Amino acid sequence: MAVLSIREKLAILSDAAKYDASCASSGAAKRDSRKTGGIGSTEGMGICHSYAPDGRCISLLKILLTNFCIYDCSYCINRSSSNVRRARFSVNEIIALTMSFYKRNYIEGLFLSSGVIRAPDETMAEMVEVARRLRVDEKFGGYIHLKTIPECSQELIDKAGLYADRLSINVELPTDESVNRLAPEKRPETIRQSMAKLRLRMEEKSEPTVRTKRKERFAPGGQSTQIIIGADTATDDTILHTSARLYGSYQLRRVYYSAFSPIPDSSSALPLIKPPLMREHRLYQADWLMRFYGFDQKEILQSSPDGMLDLAIDPKLAWALGNRQRFPVDVNRAAREMLLRVPGLGTKAVARIIETRRHHRLRLEDVGRLCGSIAKVRPFITAEGWSPGGTLDAARLREKLTPQPQQLSLL
Repeated sequence: MAVLSIREKLAILSDAAKYDASCASSGAAKRDSRKTGGIGSTEGMGICHSYAPDGRCISLLKILLTNFCIYDCSYCINRSSSNVRRARFSVNEIIALTMSFYKRNYIEGLFLSSGVIRAPDETMAEMVEVARRLRVDEKFGGYIHLKTIPECSQELIDKAGLYADRLSINVELPTDESVNRLAPEKRPETIRQSMAKLRLRMEEKSEPTVRTKRKERFAPGGQSTQIIIGADTATDDTILHTSARLYGSYQLRRVYYSAFSPIPDSSSALPLIKPPLMREHRLYQADWLMRFYGFDQKEILQSSPDGMLDLAIDPKLAWALGNRQRFPVDVNRAAREMLLRVPGLGTKAVARIIETRRHHRLRLEDVGRLCGSIAKVRPFITAEGWSPGGTLDAARLREKLTPQPQQLSLL
């Protein structure tokens, strides 16, 4: 095998990592190296502010330790039977790249995942060593996210939590049946056990110690997971049900959805389909409704007979159109919970409305200034001097509120 340069390895392993859904560094503790020495800082609100069009953060150095893997998961580009070009970084190379990119202001942190080489413990040990040396030897204070391997030892997970801001263990697919069929070498029960142990360790470390009365640092950004969508026949209803269960069982900071995108080679056991990026986007929106808008998982899809989210309009608008009897909402009197269900009103806009209406009654133009755009909001609210009249019952209301296709610019 020809010896690859660092540039060639980076091209291979950064490209291979694009299927891992990463995250911003929200939840990490504030660290300012200007005060403590060393290099790198985090911000309490999250250091990752630049996002790709599909919502993924792009300010992390997101790479794999290696794309060699002993597992042959049908949905994975790096499966052992795939004919993709292979590469492997050494620990020293990843550390050098991270520090070099950070000093040049290319990145603000590291997202590190890996295929499994020879054994889970061997791979995880190298990933932990990268994080340890960055923190201890290089005094790196930036954000670190490690994708952990469910089958590795608890001792390695404990060490990873000392140095990483966030840890994640992938549940892979929406159902156990799909995991057993498409990734037969992995065990759903092992994944769940690892996630449960990680939650318990985080809860244990969140309590102040008897001696110092301070909390021990352990993955302050919490744990997250990833679900691959489109590789099996699971409906959106099933996916959201799985997400709701995961949030409740493991106190996850985030569930990430990754659109299945197979490589075009003959070794794939799955049909080649267009990556369902819009479906991924709608799932993120529905997930947001469950986490921050008070929606129950069942009601989001109550108007969908096939259990799939509407790709043409966002989930909140789809729910509102299916529950027109609950509208219009009086912005001057309605409770926060109902205002959050108005299409076009986000959490910040609702907070502004509630604060402003304490001082004077809101007119339609006032709401427009508070929410940024009034077009989607107008049919679902009443305000001082404004009522939607028969607009809410209009047969073509959905058509009017559906974004129209636009020709992309060629310049």
